[in-house]
Amino acid sequence: MKPSLQQSFGQCVRALRQAQGLTQVEFSEKCGFYQTYLSRIENGQANPTLNAMEVIAVALGLTVFELFERVRQAAEPVKK
Repeated sequence: MKPSLQQSFGQCVRALRQAQGLTQVEFSEKCGFYQTYLSRIENGQANPTLNAMEVIAVALGLTVFELFERVRQAAEPVKK
């Protein structure tokens, strides 16, 4: 079953955060979010606003468009 966009977004954010060596606490402070909210985003349980997505993108050193492209790439099925 294909993950929802919400789940794909959260998984991508988690992978990018971890690739930068940031804990959820460190990243949530960088974004100005509660750690529990960030956890819910990463687990696909929260539906962040466009403004929240932009804050996340900037904290990751990306534009929101670059972040969406990463999400799209991660959500694509593997071609054989």
